[in-house]
Amino acid sequence: MSNANTVTVKLFAVYQEAYKVPELMLELPDGTTVAGVCDRLIAEHPELAQFREITRFGVNLQFVEPDTILQDGDEVVLIPPVSGG
Repeated sequence: MSNANTVTVKLFAVYQEAYKVPELMLELPDGTTVAGVCDRLIAEHPELAQFREITRFGVNLQFVEPDTILQDGDEVVLIPPVSGG
């Protein structure tokens, strides 16, 4: 049986508009990547798919690569491009 990790996902801009909250608590299976979190949000709100390729990811206040594996208690930030640009 695999363990689950609980992470906090901070939402900004288009992500916050979609969910109407500033953050989410997600339970994720072991081995979930930051990109996997993004995929899950897009699955729940398909209108966010257009931002997948241009979203940057942060974990615990550090920019990270999309394939970074999340640990229990991590704080994930999805940073979409700011409007205009």
